[in-house]
Amino acid sequence: MAAHTHDDVDWAARLSEMRRLDELESAAVADVADRLTRNLDAGATVVDVGSGAGGMTTALAGSLRARGGGTVVAVDAVDELLTAACRAARESGGDTVTVDEVVADAGTEPLADLVAPADLVWASAVVHHLPDQQAAVDRLAAALRPGGVLAIAEGGLGMRCLPWDLGVGRPGLELRLLGHRDAWFEDMRSSMPDAVRMGYGWTTAIARAGLTGVTSFTYLVDHPAPAGEQVREFVLDHIGGLAERADDRMDAEDRDTVTRLLDPAVGDYLGRRDDIYLLSARTVYLGTKP
Repeated sequence: MAAHTHDDVDWAARLSEMRRLDELESAAVADVADRLTRNLDAGATVVDVGSGAGGMTTALAGSLRARGGGTVVAVDAVDELLTAACRAARESGGDTVTVDEVVADAGTEPLADLVAPADLVWASAVVHHLPDQQAAVDRLAAALRPGGVLAIAEGGLGMRCLPWDLGVGRPGLELRLLGHRDAWFEDMRSSMPDAVRMGYGWTTAIARAGLTGVTSFTYLVDHPAPAGEQVREFVLDHIGGLAERADDRMDAEDRDTVTRLLDPAVGDYLGRRDDIYLLSARTVYLGTKP
């Protein structure tokens, strides 16, 4: 049975979109995985919390395989996502990497009680969905062995994929949709039971969890125009998802514009444009357990 999630998002229904994004991010994420594991010994244990469709789980398994093997533990609250992530990671890790799966709610369950002491704990875009973010960071840090590293990927610069003027509706549609998404996120957190504000940044949160050597770096995902079919398919999913969350906030003109952009029978259909793209920057925050 799947564990509880706190944000009322049907993540299983978004599996297809998440897989598309994993494919588009695969080269960048593989570089991040290599960077995070380059100082680990053979046989290291790496935990991916909020493993989603398995993009980073797969990259970590591949990196450990190249370093002689080890164990990857995928942790997620959604069974369908966990199954997909572990299947892909086992293919990537081969015979030298063990892939374990744990169904758990990272918002409430102590990770240290569920996994062996970890050399690396990775959590991407998951902590901000949990009620008490500092408590969640504390639980992640507690799962590390001495000398282990916590890596949290959050924030950065939001994804962009559309020209400012699409030639239909008012210019600036994407920025308005992103603004509506931010308003949705604020409402989601404010209505979340037991939510606690974290009035400081991720480096401070990691330091407050007792970790040292706190630092950060940012990685880029860049698929410039003219976009290929893979990018177009993802952008259609992405804009549709933004519009779904923004539906009660959009005005009639923007709602009509989105409908036209997503309709294959209309000349304005995004899937036939060659000027869409994918550009994003995600920041990774690191700390080491003394």
